[in-house]
Amino acid sequence: MGYSRGGFSSKLHLSCDGKGRPLSIEVTAGQRNESTQLEALLESIPLKLPEHLLADRSYVHESCRKLLEEKGIIHTIPERSDQRERRERRGEDPPSFDADLYRKRNVVERCVGRLKQWRGVATRYEKRAVNYRAMVVIAALVIWLTA
Repeated sequence: MGYSRGGFSSKLHLSCDGKGRPLSIEVTAGQRNESTQLEALLESIPLKLPEHLLADRSYVHESCRKLLEEKGIIHTIPERSDQRERRERRGEDPPSFDADLYRKRNVVERCVGRLKQWRGVATRYEKRAVNYRAMVVIAALVIWLTA
């Protein structure tokens, strides 16, 4: 657990497949940025790496884009406005972005919603991150078994 804007908290990072089933789960302190966990999420996927990744603006950092290119993963990540302005000043071409494909990212949000139907996951009664992650993994297993 760690301090963030909201106080002492933790953050749940996850990846899921196109059907909303969790593939990998990481728990970090609340102040950790999502972009620092991308490599850990990709490495902990038990199946093969995805061919295409849909991610929100928190994964727009250049290190994330380089990591995805190194692994040969096509990605759809929107630009932040400050990055767009900087790129336009330099006269660079915009990165490819498919807005229609990006709409499918709501599958991740629905997956989080399904996980939070478990009261222990939503309220985080567990004091230790290891125990909390175990509870999230159990909830993810039930999602896989019922899907």
